[in-house]
Amino acid sequence: MRKVCLLIVFALTLSLSLVAPNAASAAALGSAACSARTGTAATAATAAMATTTVWLAGDSTMANPSGTCPVGWGTEFDSLFHSNIVVNNLAVGGRSIQTWLYEGNVTSTIGSNGECVLSSTTYSSRWQQVLTNMKAGDYLFIQFGINDGSTTCPRHVGTTRYQQLMTMMAQTALARGAHPVLLTAVAAITCSGSTAVKNRGYVSQTNAAGAATGSPVIDLQTLSVDYYNSLGLCPNNGDYTSGLLGQFFCNDHTHFEAYGARRIARLVTGALRTQNIPLAGSLL
Repeated sequence: MRKVCLLIVFALTLSLSLVAPNAASAAALGSAACSARTGTAATAATAAMATTTVWLAGDSTMANPSGTCPVGWGTEFDSLFHSNIVVNNLAVGGRSIQTWLYEGNVTSTIGSNGECVLSSTTYSSRWQQVLTNMKAGDYLFIQFGINDGSTTCPRHVGTTRYQQLMTMMAQTALARGAHPVLLTAVAAITCSGSTAVKNRGYVSQTNAAGAATGSPVIDLQTLSVDYYNSLGLCPNNGDYTSGLLGQFFCNDHTHFEAYGARRIARLVTGALRTQNIPLAGSLL
């Protein structure tokens, strides 16, 4: 583009100099216009190169909504960053870490090792999308552990298998120069008297995967339970249609209304800051 502009300006100068006394100034204006255009193109290209994608892998508590409720906290994540951050939310409701990775290839049969049998090791289209497009400098957030505790297949994932899969996902990100961030599962609201208590598993396995790969772990279960207690959501009568409890949760004790999703998303961004995860530098 730069070379083409210069050739045009040179030809214009040569021809106009024979007939117009102000040809030199006209050519100078043309040169300036070319420089502006090429500069703009270069700036746009640099901005595109500087864009960082945050990939989200998880279940319904993270996923984009299909209706008014539930709303996953990942839905609210993009709005908390400057425009150099693009959030690609690939979380899907009802998935364990294994069904998210191997959609359609996890059978309902439990093998002799206590794990659901895979009919194929072909990855789901969503993980293939990550493998194809994740670039150096991107982030991969991984949050499962809610559906994985099912006793039946295809959702069931044992603790050893869970740790292996989360470690594999983190290692895959690292191999591409990206940054994995592991999260414990966000808590449902369960009360013991006037106190909200923890109710999710796979915590030690998430921490172990983080330690094995040098990845930061955001303990979203603890953060969410502490936040529920700060709001005084316990005790309650189980009415999720009114008051702050109804504003925060869908008509269950697990999924979020848009209000609750925004609050959980801010717990995550708060952890980015307190744990000095570099992505925090792009927060609004």
